[in-house]
Amino acid sequence: METVNRDSSAVAGAFGQLAVAWLTMFIVGSDLFVISPLLPLIAADYEVPPTAAGWSVTAFAITYMVSAPLLGHLADRVGRARVLTCCLCAFGTANLFTALAGNFAWLLVTRIAAGAAAAGVSPSVYALTGAGAPAEQRASRLSIAVSGLLMSLCLGTPVGLLTAAWLCWPAVFFVLGVVSLPLAAANHRIWRHPPAPIGRAAAAERLTPPAVAARLAPTVLWSAALYSVYTYLGEGLSASGYPAEQIAQVLLFYGSGAMAGTLLGGRFADRLGAQPAISVSLLALCSSLLLLL
Repeated sequence: METVNRDSSAVAGAFGQLAVAWLTMFIVGSDLFVISPLLPLIAADYEVPPTAAGWSVTAFAITYMVSAPLLGHLADRVGRARVLTCCLCAFGTANLFTALAGNFAWLLVTRIAAGAAAAGVSPSVYALTGAGAPAEQRASRLSIAVSGLLMSLCLGTPVGLLTAAWLCWPAVFFVLGVVSLPLAAANHRIWRHPPAPIGRAAAAERLTPPAVAARLAPTVLWSAALYSVYTYLGEGLSASGYPAEQIAQVLLFYGSGAMAGTLLGGRFADRLGAQPAISVSLLALCSSLLLLL
């Protein structure tokens, strides 16, 4: 009986961690992805060209890239759960200030702050989720956490676009900021006893400069291919005469495919290995981008 209770408690704990991880990535993803279809509205509101409005995406991305290794190193020293909670509070605050930005320069400042904060949220969620999963379920559990990010693409982004069309675009960031703060409290509670990280000696063996470069190169290339298309997708469709409702439908289908691929890819990787899953996924991505020509 005691064993059954212990197993039930473990299952409930794992479910709670996955649920909070999923919601966290949904909010972060909504902030990340909603900016693209909002670029025409932001450009019109601040009276700047669409290409200049695109700097709000660039500012977020560059800050994220620079901050992620620094915050990762900090998380190894003070704890991933602590960094996650603090950065999620900062992320929510940055979004509230985005909603209140009175000019484009201040908008860029708030997007820089949001990018730095997000750099401490996403990697910590992935690290905590992966460390707490059995080896044979690690890819599947990570795919569930990532599906929150992609659900934001197929649900959060279209809803955000429609909200901006019906109300105003700052309302989208206000909601994201308000929701992030109680979510930080939920993360603090659910990761109160976080799983032990991998030993430093083992990590040092895996993270030599050649190994890091080999692992980063494919990620950098597919990210550049995917997000360079997505960033101006909303602007391109808007310039072609598509109304906000139809752009939202395009994003819904785009995100649905991404989420389905993530969940199936996690199961595929657990059963057949990460390398075949990565190879098949990259081939499919290349084929889909070629079809856009």
